[in-house]
Parts: sequence; structure tokens; C-alpha cells
Amino acid sequence: MVARGDFLEYAQVFGKYSYGTPKKWLEESRRKGLDLVLEIDVQGARQVKEKLPESVAIFILPPSRQELERRLRSRGQDADEEIKRRLSKAHEEIVASEKFYDFCVVNDDVERAGKEAQAIVLALRCSSARRRDRVKQVLASFGG
Repeated sequence: MVARGDFLEYAQVFGKYSYGTPKKWLEESRRKGLDLVLEIDVQGARQVKEKLPESVAIFILPPSRQELERRLRSRGQDADEEIKRRLSKAHEEIVASEKFYDFCVVNDDVERAGKEAQAIVLALRCSSARRRDRVKQVLASFGG
């Protein structure tokens, strides 16, 4: 799929996992008039922003290094070396986030963080640019 250019974005993460978002998902959501929400890393966000500058990216930020480490350890999936590597990568991604993200949500309270992300999406749906066709319809109803 990479060779055929079938991905909107793709990446190899931590040297062993490959991820990608098929372009067809974007095409399908556009055809249906739906928002497409991607859960991607900074590499993916960079690629999407390069291909779709009008896209909107929300960076979900852990409240602290200590809390991120606690969350990683509580999963019980990774060895100490892997956790150290993930924390180092998280630091790099937080530094890079200003370049590729339009909004930042701190995930210190999952309910509040979810509401903030929803508020961002709702505000974007109400933007003048997204409502241009509807504004024209209303204007036409005034006869002009």
C-alpha cells in the first residue's frame, strides 16, 4: 500500500510497529459529509498537515512526565528500557507539537479532556468557512 501511495499517512513507530491511514477512509468520509478523526502520532500529523493544510490537529498532552510514566507502567506491557524509550519519544513529540498541531488538550481529567476535544470539533463545524453554503442558502431566502 505504501508503494502504491494508498496511505494518507504512515509511519514506523519505535522501530518495530508500522501504522497507516488508508486514503480511502478520507475519501469515504468526504463523500458522506462526515468528519474523519484520526488517532495518529506526530509523524502522521506532520504528513497529514503537509497533504491537507486545512486539516485540524489536536495534540493530547499528558499532564506530566511522571503521570505518563505511571500510565505506561500500569499497563504492564513494556520493559523498563521500552518505557524509557517511550518517555524520550514523548518529550520529542511534545517539543514538535507546536509545529503540527492547532490545539492542545491536557489529559489530566478524561471527562474534561473529552469535552474540550468535542468543543473544538463543534466550533470547527460552526466556522464561517464550513457554513458558507448554508449562509448562501439563508441569504437566498431573503431574495438576494
